[in-house]
Amino acid sequence: MLIVFGLIFGSFVNALVWRLHEHRDWVKERSECPNCHHTLAAKDLVPVFSWLSLGGKCRYCHRPIPDSPLVELSLPILFVVSYFYWPEPLSGAGLYSFIFWLIFLVGFVALAVYDLKWFLLPNVIVFPLIALAVVDVAGRALLFRGGWQDLLGSAVGAAIISGLFFLIYQFSRGRWIGFGDVKLAIVLGLLAGGSLPALLVLFIASLVGTVFSLPMVVAGRASRKSHLPFGPMLIIGVIVVVLFGQAIIDWYTSFVIAV
Repeated sequence: MLIVFGLIFGSFVNALVWRLHEHRDWVKERSECPNCHHTLAAKDLVPVFSWLSLGGKCRYCHRPIPDSPLVELSLPILFVVSYFYWPEPLSGAGLYSFIFWLIFLVGFVALAVYDLKWFLLPNVIVFPLIALAVVDVAGRALLFRGGWQDLLGSAVGAAIISGLFFLIYQFSRGRWIGFGDVKLAIVLGLLAGGSLPALLVLFIASLVGTVFSLPMVVAGRASRKSHLPFGPMLIIGVIVVVLFGQAIIDWYTSFVIAV
């Protein structure tokens, strides 16, 4: 079921990103080829399989399809990995947060794709994710025992990441980091749920950014002044922390004690 829904929402993300960028109605309008603008039939919209059967080209104009099937595949993979490595039992508070988490993943993939293409994190996605994160942590606090401690930890996490990014944004006057990252950091901090997880998100995001950018600098395709989208790095960081953060922190703590 997670694979099927992941494929469906992965296809939705591809359509959503393009329609938002083109300022199209993403609810009412029919899907179309972005090259010839021919309305697509149902057989053209089967996630991944339609792309493979058409050889990555439009059925009508035979030009390459700009949407990548990797986007459609990413969500079922993330859904299944989250199911197997969810850090809580899938009942009660754990199931409650897991359902919200699947929705967050859809938004995160949409933001990552948009930022990679156009260096922008659109408010129309970020603001609903902030509201959803508030509902998630507040509902957990109200409905389940121990939830108020989670609420406090989430508030601290949001203050650390978003506060740090806001200071960087103000100090650099927007040259080092975009304000979209400041707003996205609210969501990430709320989901991280504490000071140590929030710092771990920043560390992992910076590490991933270094791994991706260093080979480009060495190859001469980028310099220290090149602009790179940091949103996808932050999203990778929060996914790793939500699923594996506590295990990483426990390992590091035991390592430091042993040393």
